[in-house]
Amino acid sequence: MDLAQQAAQQTDIEAAAFRRLLAHLDAHKEVQNIDLMNLAGFCRNCLAKWYAEAAKERGLEVSYDAARERVYGMPYAEWKSQYQTEAK
Repeated sequence: MDLAQQAAQQTDIEAAAFRRLLAHLDAHKEVQNIDLMNLAGFCRNCLAKWYAEAAKERGLEVSYDAARERVYGMPYAEWKSQYQTEAK
């Protein structure tokens, strides 16, 4: 396997891990962003910001709202009204 194939394979694996993280977060909507921030130092909104920034670094325009919809699996306002609870 040459270097280009290795790089493509690594990117594919990283993308699969990212998709799995999103699926895991989607399956655990009871985990609030504030809990993620307190325990891990990042939250779903951070992932959305990183997603939009990564797109921009590659010359693509992905708005923050579009990135949040990708991360949350639905428009943020909809997710917030259905799943966000009061901070403890």
